[in-house]
Amino acid sequence: MVTEFESRVYRLASRIPPGKVASYRQIAEKLNTRAYRAVGNALNKNPFSPKVPCHRVIRSDGSIGGFAKGTKAKERMLKDEGIEIKDGKISPRYLYKL
Repeated sequence: MVTEFESRVYRLASRIPPGKVASYRQIAEKLNTRAYRAVGNALNKNPFSPKVPCHRVIRSDGSIGGFAKGTKAKERMLKDEGIEIKDGKISPRYLYKL
């Protein structure tokens, strides 16, 4: 069962286009909460992948963050979309404004 909070997280994450990323913090703030970890937990349980591209959500410091299939898989998926990762971080130029 998907909660209302999770549904809202998935709706926002589904708006992130290929080649762009958003942070857990951006999503939380858009939902008027500081529950950044709850956003991450919701995305970790994402039953709608790949329609809801949870791999496009990163930490606010630009680092990759977690991924249910492992960080190497997340890095590979992001690189396949043209996102450059340097020293474990993604440049702010790839950030998508939600």
